[in-house]
Amino acid sequence: MSSSQKPIVVVGSINIDLVASAEKIPAAGETVRSSDFQVHPGGKGANQAVAIARLGYPVQLIGKVGTDAFGGQLLSYLQEAGVDVTAVERHEGTSGVAMIAVSPRGENSIVVTPGANARVTPAFLESHREKIRSAAMVLVQLEIPIETVEHLASLCGEEGIPLMLDPAPAHALPSKVFHHLRWFTPNETEAAFFVAQFAKDPRVREPEQIANALLDAGVESVVLKRGSRGVYLASANHSSHTIPAFQVEAVDTTAAGDAFNGAFATALVMGMEQMEAARFAAAAAAISVTRPGAQPSMPTRAEVDELLRSHR
Repeated sequence: MSSSQKPIVVVGSINIDLVASAEKIPAAGETVRSSDFQVHPGGKGANQAVAIARLGYPVQLIGKVGTDAFGGQLLSYLQEAGVDVTAVERHEGTSGVAMIAVSPRGENSIVVTPGANARVTPAFLESHREKIRSAAMVLVQLEIPIETVEHLASLCGEEGIPLMLDPAPAHALPSKVFHHLRWFTPNETEAAFFVAQFAKDPRVREPEQIANALLDAGVESVVLKRGSRGVYLASANHSSHTIPAFQVEAVDTTAAGDAFNGAFATALVMGMEQMEAARFAAAAAAISVTRPGAQPSMPTRAEVDELLRSHR
C-alpha cells in the first residue's frame, strides 16, 4: 500500500446538531424567536470525516455514539457519506448533542453536550492503535477528553504519523502536545486563547506575530483560519503565505472550519504543496458556508474543482 492509498484517520466527536434559525444570536438571559428548526448530523470529528469522504478520499473515524435513537441515526449518516465506521462504538447512554443558534447573517452560537464522546479514552485509542499506525495522517479536535488528545499526540509521535489538531473548542493543553503536531489550525478566537498561554507579549494581533508565538510553542506548521479574510499559513522553516478567501454569500458558517481541515488534509495526502492545499481547502470551506447544516454542507471534489477553475 502506497502512502497515497493510506486512509486519513479522524479521532473525534460525533454529535447530533439541533439547529434553530433565529432572528439574532441571543444574549445572556434573552429569548429570541426562531423561524426554522432542523436536525443535522454533526460533531467536529464526524464533520471532518464526512468532508474527506465527500471529496472521495478513504477515511476512518474513531469515536463513540450513544445507545439512544440519535446513535443509530448518526452511524447511518456516516455510512451513507462513505465514512469507515468500523472503529465507532456504541456506549450505553446518550450521544453527543450540539444546540446551535444561527443568525440571518450566518453567524452561530453553539452549546455542546459531550455524551458518548466523553468515553473516547486513551484505552479506547490503544484498542485501535493499528488503524492509527496505518494512517496517512490523523486529525483530531478538542471535543473529546484532553487526556485522550494528549495520548494521541504521543502515539502519533511514536508511530511517526503526521497529526493535525483543530483546537476547537479552545482548551489549555500540555506543552508537550505541541511538539507532536505537524499542523495546528486555530481560528482567530482559538489562536488568541493559545497566544495568551504562550506569547511573551499576549497583546500580539498581527497574523505573523500570532503564528510565530504558536511556532515557538513547538508546532511544526500553523494554519490561522481568518474567515472572510482568508488563511495565514506559516511553518517552522520561516516560510509564510496568505491565501485569500473566496467571496461567497454566507448562509451558515457552521462547520466551515471542519470543511477546511478535512479538505486541507485530503489535499496534503494527495500530494499538493502547502499553498495549493490551503487554497483547495479554502474553496471547500467557501462552498460549505453557502449551505445550511454541518455535514450536509460539505462539497464534493467536483464542486471544489469547479470553484477553483472559475477563480483562476
